[in-house]
Amino acid sequence: MSNVTLSIGGRNFTVACADGEEAHIGKLAALIEEKVTTAGMGGQTETRMLLYAALLLADDVHELKSRAADIALPADFEDRLGQIATRIENLADVLEGRPVNA
Repeated sequence: MSNVTLSIGGRNFTVACADGEEAHIGKLAALIEEKVTTAGMGGQTETRMLLYAALLLADDVHELKSRAADIALPADFEDRLGQIATRIENLADVLEGRPVNA
C-alpha cells in the first residue's frame, strides 16, 4: 500500500492506494479539482465542495451512459467480437510457442 497526497480545492487529502496506482489516483483527483475550480466552489466546506464535485462527475457519467445507450451495434457484434478474441488467443499461442486452437 502507498499513500498519495491530493490537492483539491486548495486543501490536501492523503489517501491510501495500491502500489503503482499513485499516478492514476492523481489523474482522478485532477478531474475532481477541475470540477471544483470550474464551478467556483473554493469557499465551501470540504464536505460541501466534494459533494458538489461528486454530483457534477455523476452527471458526466449519466450523460455518457445516456449517449452510449443510443449507439446501435450490429446484430452480429457478439459473434464478431468472439472471432476477434479467438484470433488474439491464437496469436498469443503462436507467440508463446503453444499449439494453436482451431
